[in-house]
Amino acid sequence: MMKVKLKLFATYREKVGQSELELSVPEGSTAGGVLARLVADYPALAGLAGATMFAVDQEFAAADAVLYDGQELALLPPVSGG
Repeated sequence: MMKVKLKLFATYREKVGQSELELSVPEGSTAGGVLARLVADYPALAGLAGATMFAVDQEFAAADAVLYDGQELALLPPVSGG
């Protein structure tokens, strides 16, 4: 197991009730896998998952980006506007 620090913004922060979480996840977990775990823990997030953007250690990353112990994963929900 490894620890990953989650930074939650906007709707994620509102629905979870915190701006940061620390999760223990299996070695080799991906950004998308961590999001899936979070949605399992907080089902109200399910509608956001498909359009979420990820940042690993403050750089944009794909859902299949493999995470390593101690990294920071930011979840950026979809934004609307124009």
